[in-house]
Amino acid sequence: MAVFTEVSRDEAAALLRRLGLGELTDMAGCAGGIENTNYFVSTEHDGVRHDHVLTLFERLTFEQLPFYLHLMKHLAGKGIPVPDPAADAQGNILHTVCGKPAAVVNKLRGKHELAPSADQCAQVGAMLARMHLAGRDYPRQQPNLRGLPWWNETVPVVLPHLAPDQAALLQSELAYQNHIAASASHEALPRGPVHADLFRDNVMFDQGQLSGFFDFYFAGCDSFAFDLAVCLNDWCIDLASGAQDDARTQAMRQAYESVRPLTAAERELLPAMLRAGALRFWISRLWDWHLPREASMLKPHDPTHFERVLRARLAQP
Repeated sequence: MAVFTEVSRDEAAALLRRLGLGELTDMAGCAGGIENTNYFVSTEHDGVRHDHVLTLFERLTFEQLPFYLHLMKHLAGKGIPVPDPAADAQGNILHTVCGKPAAVVNKLRGKHELAPSADQCAQVGAMLARMHLAGRDYPRQQPNLRGLPWWNETVPVVLPHLAPDQAALLQSELAYQNHIAASASHEALPRGPVHADLFRDNVMFDQGQLSGFFDFYFAGCDSFAFDLAVCLNDWCIDLASGAQDDARTQAMRQAYESVRPLTAAERELLPAMLRAGALRFWISRLWDWHLPREASMLKPHDPTHFERVLRARLAQP
């Protein structure tokens, strides 16, 4: 949630009033994340304080954004705890600030759990399965924009920045994932809207209980198994070594399957999806690290973490 575009208090206050959210009282830029401009904003309405997040989209377009915003509306309407975009008097949830597409959502209560317990991993797994089921009848379609086609386009761009052994690993794994994607088993994977970036810092807990998923701006239509693999690669990994934590992994998988049991194709390809999830974030972090954009408060993530995760997945499939 870096700040690429500076928004004045007057501009933010005007939007909040137009959305009927009250008068702006506090505003602060968010330091985390690397894609969009985000501000925490607070308002007072009828004597009550309300907290929101104002997002300006730096890469996503006006044409792409309805998929993400209406997906959050759809999930919120089905009881999934996600941010609910605020609408103006005409019902529009996509707005314009500083000439860029923007949205305002309610700020979820609670905090991140950056050292999650097995119980918290189970809560995430069960809610992820509920989210997958709730999204099956979502009518809009958009591919995962950071899926295989993007990997194929981006790997040649980052290869010159890598050591020979890293380049060999990256090219080898990309070839393997292209092979898997062409298989009948991959074609059989259940699909629908997925979060595709549900890391520890995109989930909130309030007094130990899951209070919400947020940051859906990498969402797209992809396999549910890939979405589960992305979660397992973050929530159930030892951050220092990249190795799997068996207790947390078992807790998340069992909780997920208690809500939505995996199909035979998903069970067969889950090891490949774990490798795919590691590859996806290694590539994107290499891109952000070696080809950064200028932004106030921008802190790109170290790409070597997901190199370690991928090597660990290869060593212990």
